[in-house]
Amino acid sequence: MTTDTSTTTKPSTSTTTERPAGPGTDAAGVSWGEVEATEPEFTRTVRERFGTFRHHVLATLRADGSPRVSGLEAEFRLGELWLGGMPGARKSDDLLRDQRFALHANPGPGTDMHGGDVRIAGRAEWVDDPDTRLRFVEEVDPPTPFDLFRVRITEIVRIWMDDQEMVIETWRPDGRGLRVLRRGNDTPVREQSGP
Repeated sequence: MTTDTSTTTKPSTSTTTERPAGPGTDAAGVSWGEVEATEPEFTRTVRERFGTFRHHVLATLRADGSPRVSGLEAEFRLGELWLGGMPGARKSDDLLRDQRFALHANPGPGTDMHGGDVRIAGRAEWVDDPDTRLRFVEEVDPPTPFDLFRVRITEIVRIWMDDQEMVIETWRPDGRGLRVLRRGNDTPVREQSGP
C-alpha cells in the first residue's frame, strides 16, 4: 500500500503556507521534548495518562470566538506532541485561523479519574513540510490524506487526589519549573515546596 505524504490542501480559511496573522499566531510555547528534558517524571505521568485511552477532547475557537470541542487522537512521537485529523475538518479550520487550543485527556469510565485529570494547552502549528510528514507517517501510519499540527506547549496541568487533598501540578515555559499546589475542603491553597 502506498501512503500519500504530500501536503494536504489547507481548508479555505488559509490560502498560503504562511500562518495567518491574528490572536493565536505568536511563537509562544515549547516542544514536548523540551518539557520532557526539564520534567521527565511529570511528563512520563502525563504521557501515560494520555496513553490510557485512544481518543481525547480538543477545544478550539470558532470564527466567532465561541468554543468548539472535538474528539481526536494525539501522538507523542519524535520529541513532539502531534494533533491530526481528516482534511477540511472543522477543528483544522479553527486551528488554521487561531492556533490556540486545549487538549483534555479522556477521563475514562466512572468518576475515579485514575491517573488524574490531565490537560495541555498551547498553539498548534500547521505542518506541510514533506520530510516531517514522511517521518510522522513512518512512525504512526495514519489514514491518508491527513491534516497535521505540531504542538507548542504553553501549559500542562494535572489534578489528582492525595487522600483528602487535591493536588494541582502546573508546568509553564516561564522558567519556574513544575509548581505543586495542594488544597483541602477546609484548608487554603498552599504551594508545596520540595519533592
